[in-house]
Amino acid sequence: MKSLYLRIYLTLVVILLAFAFGSAWLFQRHIEQERGNFEASANDRLTAMAELIHGAIPAASAPREEQAEALQEWGQRLHVAIALLDRQGERVAASEEFLDREVFPGPPTIRVPLEDGRSLLLMRGGFRFGPGARMGPGLGGGGGMGPERPFFKRNEGPPAPWGLPFLGPRPNGQVLLVLLVLLFFGVAVGAYPVVRRLTRRLEGLKSGVEQFGAGQLAHRVDESGKDEVAALASSFNRAATQIESLLRAQQSLLANASHELRSPLARLKMAFAMLDNAGPEQRARLQTEIHTNITELDALVEEVLLASRLDAAARGAEPMAQTPLQVDLMGLAAEEAARTGAEFQPAPGLSELLVHGDERLLRRALRNLLENGKRYGGQEVLLELARGDAGSAELRVNDRGPGVPEAMRERIFEAFFRLPGHAEQAGGVGLGLSLVRQIAQRHHGQVRCEARPGGGSVFVFSLPAATSASN
Repeated sequence: MKSLYLRIYLTLVVILLAFAFGSAWLFQRHIEQERGNFEASANDRLTAMAELIHGAIPAASAPREEQAEALQEWGQRLHVAIALLDRQGERVAASEEFLDREVFPGPPTIRVPLEDGRSLLLMRGGFRFGPGARMGPGLGGGGGMGPERPFFKRNEGPPAPWGLPFLGPRPNGQVLLVLLVLLFFGVAVGAYPVVRRLTRRLEGLKSGVEQFGAGQLAHRVDESGKDEVAALASSFNRAATQIESLLRAQQSLLANASHELRSPLARLKMAFAMLDNAGPEQRARLQTEIHTNITELDALVEEVLLASRLDAAARGAEPMAQTPLQVDLMGLAAEEAARTGAEFQPAPGLSELLVHGDERLLRRALRNLLENGKRYGGQEVLLELARGDAGSAELRVNDRGPGVPEAMRERIFEAFFRLPGHAEQAGGVGLGLSLVRQIAQRHHGQVRCEARPGGGSVFVFSLPAATSASN
């Protein structure tokens, strides 16, 4: 059996069935026990009643008519179904109650032997103890027994099968069985749609997972509801969105990288084809071209690998160290400015500015910003280091280039995006600024592009400072 809803449903039905049979067995056992207790109590009362009546009727030597008259009188006064048998077992007399009850099939009767050889037959179910009833002198002395104070009250209606009317009618076993069967089927029928609805949602989730696994990355499952199944569906949709985003990013990176690799490879192919027939001067130019293209390929591969590692780290596959080292931005900025020939200008009175992070990545981000300024902003590049708002550290790379249109100041940080015409003028693969943003985000910082007064652009790279600037 493979269907989950059938397993759940059959389990519920079996538990319900076991509960029904167990309850019926316990109820029947309790009824039997109560019946035995009442039977014993009724027999004791009837035996005591017979002994009292024996003392009130004439002796066995008295005429049969006198015995019959006394028995009928006491049977009428006490409303007891009673009969008297002689020593031979023949009936001497019987009360009207006894005669009336004889018409019912199998009335419960007990026989009480008397000391003189006679016997009394008492039929159960023909009397009950009434509220306020008490014994009169005929059964214990102390005054008369009038009809206004009967010791026993007559039971109206047919006798109870258990023998005493105050016990009520005996429950019918067939009726009890029918009620249990109806209860069982009612709960079983009511439980089926509930179980089926739950498992149908699980089947929908299973189908959605299979469609997603088959390549339909945009497929999402229904997450309506407030139960665990809805929470599972919501978790799946979030995971599917992250996976889709990751795969799309990897596909875009691979496609763009492949496109960027074709240009230097084509130039290399052409240079090598011309190398054999080239003269000394042309050979030198071709060798320089080959070296430039190889350097461009190396830089592209390095940036693609770094972008992949940073993207994996951002998604938790390659987390940062738990205790990152402190990096002095003052020394790092001075070194990179000297390497690229940019002017470095720290804030007045600033001797050091510490941040937590990876020095190699921070150096790569600053280098990309400075080289981007040199490539697109001319030779006049100014690097500023200052303390920003809320205790942050800010590196500002200023250039005097054509600037970035306001509508593209966010897009330039996308992978492989380049402003129109810039690739043909200055080269580059469009990954430098994307890496800067990824490095900033990995260090809980940010990078943005602003317009520089007087023309040009300002790239602001801000990070949380480890300590305040000191003099």
